Amino acid sequence: MRLFILTRHAHTTLNVEHRINGDPSVPVPLTADGRTEATHLGHQLAALEIDFCVYTRFPRTKETAELILGDRFEQVVRLVEPGLDDIDVGDLEGASIDDYREWKRTHTRADPFPGGESLDDAARRYAIAFRGLVEQPTPTATLVVCHEIPIRYALNAAAGSTDLDAPEHSIPNATPYLFDDESLLRAADRIEKDAGPARRMDPTER
Repeated sequence: MRLFILTRHAHTTLNVEHRINGDPSVPVPLTADGRTEATHLGHQLAALEIDFCVYTRFPRTKETAELILGDRFEQVVRLVEPGLDDIDVGDLEGASIDDYREWKRTHTRADPFPGGESLDDAARRYAIAFRGLVEQPTPTATLVVCHEIPIRYALNAAAGSTDLDAPEHSIPNATPYLFDDESLLRAADRIEKDAGPARRMDPTER
């Protein structure tokens, strides 16, 4: 059986500051605690053969992957997957978590963040990326270092929940979640169903 190990990146400086980041060009380093977390996860996975590593355009995911794999990092096939990037929050870049949550409370999943994308937009690209992982010709295990929301969606969708944000919601840093081909495809199907078709842009929005 092929295995996919999904994990959120390790603890970062923005986790300490309770701010959000959806722009991969903004540097967000791991904290000392984060580096310890990632190294510890590496020890947990040391006996497992990993032949493929996927991370996003956000440097914190690559830094986490490097610490998890250690000397193995340069030996495995690696892929940068923008489809699993964190949500583009546009004008809310760098805002507090409270401001982000307040915006969400007054809008629907289909509403784009000002200057960014919607939660449903992100969900659809997550589904495409998960299918792409299954299509990769990897024989054993794939390490996927990404972000809280795609993992949350995958866990809930694979379990058949009609709410992508529940029952699993808070995803801890540097914690492994295991999927096989069937469960990851099931998650992709459910995510697409819950996100619905892509919204057509009104010409006045251009």
